[in-house]
Amino acid sequence: MSNYKQVTLKGNPVTLVGQELKVGDAAPPFQAVAQDLSLVEYKTFSDRVTILSAVPSLDTAVCDRETRTFNQEAARLSSDIEIVTISMDLPFAQKRWCGAAGIDKVKVISDHRDAAFGNAYGVLIKELRLLARAVFVVDKQGIISYIEVVPEIAEEPNYQAILETAQSLV
Repeated sequence: MSNYKQVTLKGNPVTLVGQELKVGDAAPPFQAVAQDLSLVEYKTFSDRVTILSAVPSLDTAVCDRETRTFNQEAARLSSDIEIVTISMDLPFAQKRWCGAAGIDKVKVISDHRDAAFGNAYGVLIKELRLLARAVFVVDKQGIISYIEVVPEIAEEPNYQAILETAQSLV
């Protein structure tokens, strides 16, 4: 598990704003925007174990690889687990990227409008108005069971630990 306050982007420290969460906390509610521009509320997918994967931008190599990895893993997971990727990308860009990348198992939503997720989960990068690379696993009761704020944003998260945690909650 990472310390929210010690995050870098290519070696340079960045400032994360918002609420710092801990395992055992209730997952904060938030609204984001779907690719069809409709509002998505956290309760839309909270009846399942949820992997919330925050990425800076889908149009970067590491975010692309992470989202493709989660999309491949989603096909092997229980239907009681939902994977949601959240970025600051505009919904139009997300839709184009998902179509080109064949993303069909992961729900991809935009925090661009209000940065509601970034603020509620403490992963909004002040200097860039992007999300830090972070993963939260939330159980069916809405309690956070796993948090990984990746210390170096240009690196990938620990997929094995994330998936094992999610599967243990089903």
